[in-house]
Amino acid sequence: MGARLCHRRHPHRAGRAGGQDGFTYVALLIVLAVIAIASAATLQMGALLQRRQAERELLSIGHEFSAALTSYAAATPVGQLTTPPTLEVLLKDPRYPNITRHLRKLYADPITGKAEWGLVKAPDGNGIVGIHSLSTTAPIKIGNFEPEFQALAGRTSYTDWIFRAAVPRSPPSGPVNGATPAVGAPPSLYPPTDVPPAPSPGIAVPPGTPNTG
Repeated sequence: MGARLCHRRHPHRAGRAGGQDGFTYVALLIVLAVIAIASAATLQMGALLQRRQAERELLSIGHEFSAALTSYAAATPVGQLTTPPTLEVLLKDPRYPNITRHLRKLYADPITGKAEWGLVKAPDGNGIVGIHSLSTTAPIKIGNFEPEFQALAGRTSYTDWIFRAAVPRSPPSGPVNGATPAVGAPPSLYPPTDVPPAPSPGIAVPPGTPNTG
């Protein structure tokens, strides 16, 4: 019978190989943990940047609604309400026969992604004087606003970012003329085209009176 050869692993070599395997496993765990942390940080940074962009869009859209409400008030015929009953009438003012727009479209809320807004009603309940987001999330931006939005500083919720008409007004008094804008109102964004020019003021001169001018 041939001699049986018995191969045994050297104890020092076996211990060294086991240690290298353990070190490799630990190193792999560390690498995976670093990758997971980096991925989470990247996602958080992306979400933060996305919400900051949404806040900038909300301010821009809020400006559009504020300007539209101001324009609607400016184009109000004497004796009628200066506040719209719905946001839809800002797209086509029903007070005039011709198309009169104060807002180009009804924007979606960039925070919620929905075309739904919180409405601020006039003290008497007639008409809308402002809009705001329906999101109760705390905003990232709480200061360093443009002068137009200084009232938003320190707010703790997007629902507190209220965008109003630039110059609040009460309904003008006087006879309903159907086409005469409110006295002292600023020019509208999209002025009506069907309003006839106001007559020039003058003094009536009786017939036969000689001209002494």
